Amino acid sequence: MGLLIALPLGMWVANRSAPLFLGLAALCFLTSAVAVEGWAPLLQRLRKGIATPIGLALGGFLLWSLISIAWSHRIGASMSMWGELALPTASGFAIAASGRFQPGRSESRALALAIALAAVFMMAELATGLSLRIALDIGKQVTYIFNRPVLVCLVLLPAAVAGLSLRRKGGALDWLLAAVCVVAVAIISFDSESGAAGLGFLILALTWLAARLLPRLMLVLVALGFVATMMLAPVIGRLGDEALPQSLHERLANSHSRDRIDIWLSFGEAIRARPLLGSGFGTSPTLDRHPVALEVSPPRRQLLAVGHPHSAPVQAWVETGVVGAALLTLAGLMLLWRLRHLAARDLAPRLALAASAFGVATVAHGAWQGWWIAALALASIWLFCGLSSADKDG
Repeated sequence: MGLLIALPLGMWVANRSAPLFLGLAALCFLTSAVAVEGWAPLLQRLRKGIATPIGLALGGFLLWSLISIAWSHRIGASMSMWGELALPTASGFAIAASGRFQPGRSESRALALAIALAAVFMMAELATGLSLRIALDIGKQVTYIFNRPVLVCLVLLPAAVAGLSLRRKGGALDWLLAAVCVVAVAIISFDSESGAAGLGFLILALTWLAARLLPRLMLVLVALGFVATMMLAPVIGRLGDEALPQSLHERLANSHSRDRIDIWLSFGEAIRARPLLGSGFGTSPTLDRHPVALEVSPPRRQLLAVGHPHSAPVQAWVETGVVGAALLTLAGLMLLWRLRHLAARDLAPRLALAASAFGVATVAHGAWQGWWIAALALASIWLFCGLSSADKDG
């Protein structure tokens, strides 16, 4: 549990370390489960989890992604990226299936404190121009290194705040800690160079508040928005190019909105060249060297070398085609379907996390980066397992 709580601070120090923290924690939880119960109960829970609709959909996507590597132009690199997706996913699943992970209010207090400290430390570093890192000659000494840990803090925020169980026995300390955590994440989200973090925080806050007032309506709206975005990913570049005026791009220059649309236009042509099967999992980083690049118009071909399309739905379509996109859409809908019976107080943080994370993934980083998958896995299992232990230890 200490490893999981320390994850946001670990990301502040080393901005790709989340999978390591999650993986080591998974090993601890599995060892504990086997030591207490033996293998049989653990294997039974693992089988039961895989057999759920979400488990089958995600398992199907992982399997299809692995199969699609057969038509990748760099099989070794694709296998490495598949592992970067699969290992944090498996680690989160293993922790949940261990039966030993039951975060209560005390653990959520610790997580909230770790998130707030990580945010404050990043603020201090930005305010001092990274002087400490420069003096110690540690890592990359550029301010965008905090983009990843800021997004991790954002994703973990709903888990920590919901875990404080403010609705029942939470006292003034819990309210204060929740408020401090929210304010700290809000400040660093808008203070960092990650425009996606600011967007994600706005989506998080608005969805949370709206879900408390109109829970069923917001659930339907988030589901419709999710499906529409996944379906329209192949033409999102065209839609953005036609809908957004140049004046808006000028105001959003720091967020590189024009650059993103140009990238989506290029990758959109690659999708339309291989719409059914895609170009192979993990091919986005060097798609300009894939045979599909020859089917993209010369003016658009150059931007295939940017590393990834800065949109998870677009990347899913490019690499795994309609088959992979359909499996991911099904998994997302199954997740939202599971939330339908929750009371508004329980639905709000979970729906806010889903909407915010998908909003960030739609406009930001590479879809399968391990630090991102690890953060989503931890937030998801914290909220899922926390439902049954929200009032633990008073």
